[in-house]
Amino acid sequence: MRTKANATVFPILAAISFCHLLNDMMQSVIPAIYPLLKNAYHLDFGQVGLITLSSQLTASLLQPLVGGYTDRRPMPYSLTIGMCFTFFGLLVLSMAPSFMMVLFAAGMVGIGSAVFHPESSRVARMASGGQHGLAQSLFQVGGNAGSALGPLLAAFVVLRRGQSSISWFSLAALVAMVVLANVGAWYKKVGPIQGKPRTAHTGCQAVLCTTRIATAIAILLALIFSKYFYLASLTSYYTFYLIGRFHISVQNAQIHLFIFLGAVAAGTIIGGPIGDRIGRKYVIWGSILGVVPFTLVLPHANLFWTGVLSVIIGVILASAFSAILVYAQDLVPGKVGMISGLFFGFAFGMGGVGAALLGKLADLTDINFVYRVCSFLPLIGILAGWLPTTERTDGGLEARKEPEVTTAPRI
Repeated sequence: MRTKANATVFPILAAISFCHLLNDMMQSVIPAIYPLLKNAYHLDFGQVGLITLSSQLTASLLQPLVGGYTDRRPMPYSLTIGMCFTFFGLLVLSMAPSFMMVLFAAGMVGIGSAVFHPESSRVARMASGGQHGLAQSLFQVGGNAGSALGPLLAAFVVLRRGQSSISWFSLAALVAMVVLANVGAWYKKVGPIQGKPRTAHTGCQAVLCTTRIATAIAILLALIFSKYFYLASLTSYYTFYLIGRFHISVQNAQIHLFIFLGAVAAGTIIGGPIGDRIGRKYVIWGSILGVVPFTLVLPHANLFWTGVLSVIIGVILASAFSAILVYAQDLVPGKVGMISGLFFGFAFGMGGVGAALLGKLADLTDINFVYRVCSFLPLIGILAGWLPTTERTDGGLEARKEPEVTTAPRI
């Protein structure tokens, strides 16, 4: 079916958002069961951090390579293949006989994410109809909703039935494979992104030299470091922090984690559309630096206000990523896969490295000290002030109307 070049293909966006939900739900089960794994394998905090490092570092190293490769040689069904790694990783984790096998299983899940994220981000841009921020937000909100759902399911399934029940989550991978096969068929019919060549009067590169583009990318990566290092303290150790400081049950702590991750999911949907309207630079600046007062207060709050502050932090901080990613994609047109892989990979890597380093710091000091140190990380958001302003006053980029999709078959 022929459609206008700038038509947004919402069925495809819904499909990849749903699969992002399933993918990140399966991923988030791993940190959610850290208390169970810690007891079962007699781990210290440093070893707990290594589990996150195994998953996140695998994903971070492979994502730019996958994205760069598929920029040159599109592979419409690579999404389905990547989900196979997640499927087998969860099965191995459910019956892992040793800590080394746990690390191996976490790495398999990381490989699945390495394929899924850059390729899904490419599909979101293809189906965006020019509303790139909206498309990335819809894609991201699925992942963050899945990240919130994973700990809740872990609390009521895995913690009650034991490690072997993780195998039930592999069914979600099978469902995702079916949906992604249909997305791959659409991708194959539509073909890779069809865009007009940038001229001297269109796009970000009209006003930015290579050096300024490289500087902007470096600043964006520094902001990703700040965001995901801080998020690592919450996603990996929030349950331990709540249990240790407020002496609540594991299940109660998991519910608090679910509420925080739900706030992250809610915040994600905000950043992209607002960035389309007022300019991504301002969303990036406000979401990173604007969270500072709340992170500074969090380590000194009681249980009630810790929950409230975590929700505020999650909403504000989560609004940044879609804006950062689309800003970077617009800086380097024609390299959607590579840029998506670089930023998703760097985010995963910072989450993994952050979890490992913060775990070691918690072993050397205590978990409360970790949260006091991390509260200053969002101050790095000051760097956003040095990002070049490439948007018009209405928030849209020049060449906003370039066609992304020439056909839009139904699925």
